Amino acid sequence: MSVPSSVTSIVLVHAHALFREGLRHHISAHPEFRIAGEASNGQQAIQLVDYTDPDLVLMEIDLPGVNGLEVSRAIKRTHPHVGILLFSAAMDGHQVVKAIRAGVASYLPRNIEWVDLLAILNDVRKGDYPINDLVLSFPEVASQVLAAFRQMVVDEDTQSIFSPLSPRELEVLELVAAGRTNKEIALLLDISNQTVKNHVSSILRKLAVNDRTQAVVYAMRRGWIKVVLPGD
Repeated sequence: MSVPSSVTSIVLVHAHALFREGLRHHISAHPEFRIAGEASNGQQAIQLVDYTDPDLVLMEIDLPGVNGLEVSRAIKRTHPHVGILLFSAAMDGHQVVKAIRAGVASYLPRNIEWVDLLAILNDVRKGDYPINDLVLSFPEVASQVLAAFRQMVVDEDTQSIFSPLSPRELEVLELVAAGRTNKEIALLLDISNQTVKNHVSSILRKLAVNDRTQAVVYAMRRGWIKVVLPGD
């Protein structure tokens, strides 16, 4: 994800105008955010993102027509730098796995408190992926996600064992996969925050992927890294 500018543009996507109005009211109260546009369905969302090229998309997963996951995949293919946050009624592990594989940065319960949403918006605008924190916060979701990733490793053709990443880059990527922020990784490895960012950029370039989540999935499929979640 690209480094955010001083003002972060957001596209709101929800079928209900009242819900979008509430989001717009709260978000517009903060000068670091700007509403770039609104859409009520998936097809509109894709077209609006093409037109406005926002920094973030805040979207309901259950949209009429094209659902939020399909929209996310379409957006990440053409606008890989866009951070996507999905609202959902249920914290379902299988849906979270699909969201991770689609490159979604955060998967949110619909009843999230505004103060928590604001914190997550700020995390995503800085390039973090709070979806990892969600996985670690819900044990039942964590176990489903970990099981799915393990099955992906089993199913993957294991011919490619060689990793193009350096030992330090693998260390960084394992910590990314464990939900650590850049700041936390820097403290754990006793390196600067900028060095962490440089390592992440190098990882994305070497693996030819668009974001950190895709890098984690790519490396896990090939058995280069492992993620151990609490209670595992």
